[in-house]
Amino acid sequence: MSTVLSAAPQQTTASMLVTFVPLVLIIVVFYFLLIRPQRKKDKEDAMMRNNIQIGDEIVTAGGIIGIVFSVKDDTLVVETGGDRSKIRIKKWAVSQNLTVHEQQAAAAAAAKEAKSSAKKIKKDASKSDDVQNYIEK
Repeated sequence: MSTVLSAAPQQTTASMLVTFVPLVLIIVVFYFLLIRPQRKKDKEDAMMRNNIQIGDEIVTAGGIIGIVFSVKDDTLVVETGGDRSKIRIKKWAVSQNLTVHEQQAAAAAAAKEAKSSAKKIKKDASKSDDVQNYIEK
């Protein structure tokens, strides 16, 4: 009889573990599929809003398209329309920056890297030709 009573707590512990493992797996899946990508997007949006410069063309959350005329701590003055009217908006209202400076800088850096690696390959090829000529002699 004592063996039956001592086996019961072990079964409940194992069954509780089996019950909570799927719950933990669901939480992990939600983190990697929903929470982590959303945080990354929020961080990119905040970086975009902090890098807005005078002269950038932006689109607000309300659909207003304009050119940044002035940048303050948390507000922007945007020039819109043909009559050059100016609107003051909060930075959080900016949804897109159509003049992206980071991508231009990244593209320039990538082109410079490609150019330097091409020079290195050409230099290595000329060394290889020198070695080949030396071996043939």
